[in-house]
Amino acid sequence: MRTATVTAAAVATTLLGAGAAAAAAGRLAADAALRPAPGRPLPGSPRLTVHSTAPGSVALTRSLASLRPGTYGLAAPGVHAVVGEVLDRADRDPDTVVRRLLAVTHGSLDPGIRVALTPQVHLGDPGSALGLEFADVDVPGELGGMPAWFVPGARATWVIAIHGLGAGREHPMVAMPLLHRLGLPVLALAYRGDLGAPASPDGLGHLGESEWRDVDAAIRYALRYGARRVILHGWSTGAAMALHTVERSALADRISGLVLDSPVLDWHATLRALAAARHTPAPLLPLAVRAAEGRAGLRAGHRAPGEDPRALRVPVLLFHGPDDTIAPWEPSRRLAAARPDLVTLQTVPGAPHGAMWNAGPERYEEALRRFLTPLM
Repeated sequence: MRTATVTAAAVATTLLGAGAAAAAAGRLAADAALRPAPGRPLPGSPRLTVHSTAPGSVALTRSLASLRPGTYGLAAPGVHAVVGEVLDRADRDPDTVVRRLLAVTHGSLDPGIRVALTPQVHLGDPGSALGLEFADVDVPGELGGMPAWFVPGARATWVIAIHGLGAGREHPMVAMPLLHRLGLPVLALAYRGDLGAPASPDGLGHLGESEWRDVDAAIRYALRYGARRVILHGWSTGAAMALHTVERSALADRISGLVLDSPVLDWHATLRALAAARHTPAPLLPLAVRAAEGRAGLRAGHRAPGEDPRALRVPVLLFHGPDDTIAPWEPSRRLAAARPDLVTLQTVPGAPHGAMWNAGPERYEEALRRFLTPLM
């Protein structure tokens, strides 16, 4: 009997130890999912080898990613370049894809280097990258001052640009030339957790659940300095922040429209995708997701952005597509179907997360122009 008791205790201890180890691993995976490094490609972005370069072209490893239509950045440590459309070259190797090389903006695109195809096209600031007049400003927030770029315009409606997962203020620069031509002032915000901005109290991202208050602070800043109304243009978690803001802010009546690009509307699916892309073992994924939801404050009682379509009171332009593996587009489809009076869905096939502009810049900008014109 004593031997059996000792054996049972040993088994129980082993199981408890394994459970504790699994829980600890789940917490580590959760922290990894909630700490996307700003300016680095999201996990899961395919790595491609540069095979050769020639004036105006670059040969990359042939894959579904390198064959995507549109305009993308190529990123590696210390390297950034911009590629355009796939070129039909008779002399190409069958294992490569030749794309138009639009610019090498940083470093050297040497043969053999491994690069990621990313939505970030511009490096620098609106002046150095786009030739636009701008000012570095400081937006007061609840955690401290947040750096932002302000691109002036003649109109009294400002656009507040809100980047998303793994990105920074440089990503929204793809929309700035059009917004500037339309005369719309742009405030591109660095919010909590970004380089130069205050860290969140726990050091983690919350998928917009707390970060929306920084957008609220940006609206207050815009109104203080001459804006009469604002349009929120958010990507990924930035789109979730925009939705939270229009649902919760005391200044919601000053928001005249939302532009949502690849919005994170199902945090459970996004956390699972991020944890899986960071090579979390499949048996630990449920633990990692539960741990991440708990650490980010996304448990029961917290409503996902856009979950109640009745809360929408302003026009919405929504860019999303079925190939987004980080933020599933089905919630976007449901939101558009529930509020056809307010939501216009632009379906973008073949585009990865956050790359709706990249897949077709002209189509994206024309849809954006048509949406913004009556709101200006």
